[in-house]
Amino acid sequence: MKKTKIQTKHFSESKPAIAGGKPVRKKFLSYFLPSIGKEEITEVVDTLKSNWITTGPKTQKFEELFQKYIGCKYAVAVNSCTAAMHLALVAAEIGEGDEVITTPFTFAATANVILHCGAKPVFVDIEKETYDIDTGKIEKAISKKTKAIMPVHYAGHPCEMDKIMKIAKKYKLIVIEDAAHAVGTIYKGRKIGTIGDFTAFSFYATKNMTTAEGGMLTTNKKGWADKVRILGLHGMSRDAWKRYFPEASWRYEILYPGYKYNMTDIQASLGIHQLKKLEGFIKERNKIARIYNEAFRDVPEIITPKTKKYVRHAWYIYPILLNLELLKIDRDKFMDALAAENIGRSVHFLPLHLQPYYQKKFGFKRGDFPISEYIGDRTLSLPLYPKMNRRDVEDVISAVKKIVNYFRK
Repeated sequence: MKKTKIQTKHFSESKPAIAGGKPVRKKFLSYFLPSIGKEEITEVVDTLKSNWITTGPKTQKFEELFQKYIGCKYAVAVNSCTAAMHLALVAAEIGEGDEVITTPFTFAATANVILHCGAKPVFVDIEKETYDIDTGKIEKAISKKTKAIMPVHYAGHPCEMDKIMKIAKKYKLIVIEDAAHAVGTIYKGRKIGTIGDFTAFSFYATKNMTTAEGGMLTTNKKGWADKVRILGLHGMSRDAWKRYFPEASWRYEILYPGYKYNMTDIQASLGIHQLKKLEGFIKERNKIARIYNEAFRDVPEIITPKTKKYVRHAWYIYPILLNLELLKIDRDKFMDALAAENIGRSVHFLPLHLQPYYQKKFGFKRGDFPISEYIGDRTLSLPLYPKMNRRDVEDVISAVKKIVNYFRK
């Protein structure tokens, strides 16, 4: 999308489609579409023809490229960000009876992996502007059982890592960053992936770069990197692909009761070229986010995301906050109205402490984390991806304004 100036249609007197009017678009605009080019396709075909399609040389190449891009010492490719977080917890020897501090305003995977280790997730509420964990509330949540902090870089905006690392050092805690949204995010001149003890990234289909499914775990400690590699492939002492070459020994040892978390060379083939395009993707995402910010600046019913001056936002998603006090409808009805206009949409997130499993297990109730609940009731995410053209962005803005104008109190 070359031009940044968007001229939106005027719908102040129009009925939204949900009320019987004509939709903004005839064809549905997907919430997200991946940007896969000839380079990725060629690389995947080359892998398929190579007769080695699982973890092998291309996975190793992808790891090396990612490590160089981030600026960390070690990068281990796995099959998901969930796997990366789980491996980090296991490598850090977090287990039964331990506690890990994180936020309830995240996807289920963040807290689920803590439970998989036998530990307990301890939730801390979020900042109202960035939706990142509120560092001013972390110390109050620390107990003798606390072993780690797992901050979540929401939407691609980094948490206050200097404060988190200072707290972690004071209480001798491990920091495992959930950077599922934050590949390419920069905090005070440092890329996310170089600050905490571990950082877990996602390359899921909707992310800023994709391997269809996949993830990466970064660290600056060789011992942890070595342990994670072994844990991620059944606890075996050598990678499978290394055992099949003539000069290699076929013998292996099981050092840990490991997992099946390895990335394949087919996935890595996508990642090699997606990584090369990542800076361009982020540039396009920032451009669209700026257009949205400007378009909704003078719409009091819409609260746009805030970005701190010393960060580079990766803009994985563009979440808006509805000022429900000024509208006749709630968030869910607004979502329905967008769908009727043929505009894709999503929600990030429904707070975990209000989910049935977590309420039943830990006794959480509404009121426990008021900021997460406030945001969770009002937020929705608009389409934001490099494949969007000028007309797509214009249609999203027009649809939002049309719905706001009609349902304004």
